[in-house]
Amino acid sequence: MMTSVNQRRLAFQRITILLMLCVAVTACQTDQTASETVPLSKLHFEGPTMGTQYHITICSLTPEKVDVARLKKEVDQLLQNINRQMSTYIKDSELSRFNQSQSDEWFEVSPEVVKVVAAGINISKESEGAFDMTVGPLVNLWHFGPDPGKKTIPETSRIEAARKSVGYQHVIVRRDQPALKKLISDVYLDLSAIAKGYAVDAVGELLESQEIENYLVEIGGEMRARGHNQKRLPWRVGIEKPVSERRVVQKIVSLADLSMATSGNYRNFFEVEGTTYSHTIDPRTGRPVKHTLASVSVVGETCMNCDAQATCLMVLGPEEGYNWAKDRNIAAYFIVKTENGFTERISPRWQELLGEVNKP
Repeated sequence: MMTSVNQRRLAFQRITILLMLCVAVTACQTDQTASETVPLSKLHFEGPTMGTQYHITICSLTPEKVDVARLKKEVDQLLQNINRQMSTYIKDSELSRFNQSQSDEWFEVSPEVVKVVAAGINISKESEGAFDMTVGPLVNLWHFGPDPGKKTIPETSRIEAARKSVGYQHVIVRRDQPALKKLISDVYLDLSAIAKGYAVDAVGELLESQEIENYLVEIGGEMRARGHNQKRLPWRVGIEKPVSERRVVQKIVSLADLSMATSGNYRNFFEVEGTTYSHTIDPRTGRPVKHTLASVSVVGETCMNCDAQATCLMVLGPEEGYNWAKDRNIAAYFIVKTENGFTERISPRWQELLGEVNKP
């Protein structure tokens, strides 16, 4: 009899424990579900850099733990350091001193400069010179560089003379004991088509080192998105319509743990006797491009590669560029100018990443 009573008590205790565990699990699940639906708080700061502006948006469930003032100071310092390394507008930057050097010996630079130049050279090789960071002499000759000057068409002899110092194969990099080396003395590196993208990535990595998971970094139109926005959805960003007279949005895209860069011909150009000359110089010809591609955006993992690839596609144009992107599985969105306005075209990889289809 006593054994039966003890067994009933033991069974009752077990049932009670199970009920308590069920209540606890249900409570945890309810709390977790609630926390996942609560909107995040949005923090924002911005500042000048690289001749443009940077904008940073952070979304957090615990905004009180984010020291925005300290974070802005760190971002500003990081961007200043990158400028001191890679700007052609700062006369004593690492890049400017390399450009001024006439030596054919190894020129020591920071690992960051080597990383960017090496990435650019890889894209130059893949595009057979359509992307070329040594295009600077031609950019300057056409008055699109640090010293704009009067907008005039250079003489053919001057273009051909400048082309002799252009060619990515004239620069080599050394990763251990980071350094660059010129194979011809007057080669001139210009990282403006890749450095902004690198800076976006660097800022993103800084935020992640502070355990910030949800952010959007934008510098002059190049951007990197991680995590979610305030509504816990992918970040929604705009691509501009390629018109010079006003700023309007052509397209809204959703970025989830992706970067995006855009290159276009619709703002920086000049006209002579009714002919428009774009700031996009084809390194292979020494002259501004003449095709109908008005703008191209590239989406991918790193903003540095997106930045360089967008410039490369802008040089290649709507047909050659589309095929180049398709063959290399690059997510690209093309806006092409026609007699009846603009048409859009997207690569297969863009369709895969963003779930879109080409318009008829």
